[in-house]
Amino acid sequence: MSRSLVIGDMHGGLKAIKQLFQKANVTSDDTLIFLGDYVDGWSESAELVSFLIQLQKTQKCICIRGNHDELCYTWLTQNTYNPEWIKHGGQATMDSYAKLASQEKKTHLEFFENLINYYIDDRNRLFLHAGFSNLHGPHREYFDETFYWDRTLWETALATDPNLKKSDIKYPKRLLLFDEIYIGHTPVTRIDQTKPVNATCVWNVDTGAAFKGPLTMMDIDNKQFWQSDPVYSLYPNENGRN
Repeated sequence: MSRSLVIGDMHGGLKAIKQLFQKANVTSDDTLIFLGDYVDGWSESAELVSFLIQLQKTQKCICIRGNHDELCYTWLTQNTYNPEWIKHGGQATMDSYAKLASQEKKTHLEFFENLINYYIDDRNRLFLHAGFSNLHGPHREYFDETFYWDRTLWETALATDPNLKKSDIKYPKRLLLFDEIYIGHTPVTRIDQTKPVNATCVWNVDTGAAFKGPLTMMDIDNKQFWQSDPVYSLYPNENGRN
């Protein structure tokens, strides 16, 4: 039976995603929805992107754009970067790309260019990296950057009374548009969690793989999830984004 599996922010943790493929017994029948931030953190950013490129040839993959992916793409295409990017995992990405052949870099550029900002499935479930601000929905968003930088959607969901039923929520309207919303971007370790967190209709599956947490893969239909070892333990001689 085919499944729809959503995967949180990986940040160069190729060993972690390979571990999850084994734990979840992923098959070619499964649809994989990656929520972005494939790079910046652990040492295998370029290798992880290569892995995804090959995976797309045999598997249905939906690859969403994260803010770190956009920062990496800017560096690859313009040879410029924000110094803050270096502090937040960019140096590890630069180092990993130094080992990549020029021809393979071209396929990586195509990968980054083909990333999408959001995806809505046939059951009115929204998938995106961070959030959106337009009360009419993501299709009316004014600035693409919001899709992979916004934190207000998650913060608003957390601040909403958890005892309210969805039918009782009057505001904000963003929380009324979709049956479920899946995001990454803001690690749940910030609220002392290491498992996926549900607030109103929003599911956050960024479980802090870039820092001290595990990488998470979740079956969106039954909410079963699998987690890697804490990713830092798979890269014992590295600092990640700490």
